[in-house]
Amino acid sequence: MEYIVNVNWNNEANVWIATSDDIPGLVLESGSFDALLERTRFAIPELLELNPPFV
Repeated sequence: MEYIVNVNWNNEANVWIATSDDIPGLVLESGSFDALLERTRFAIPELLELNPPFV
């Protein structure tokens, strides 16, 4: 299964933000792109276990 994760830079807050319409509850931010990717790597499986996607 594929999930789309949107990663954007917020100039006002100086942070990277990750969100997803496919993964309920995914809203993460970090000042470092690499740190954000690492956080999403751990958060996504946990969120999918807590909130299974609709098929």
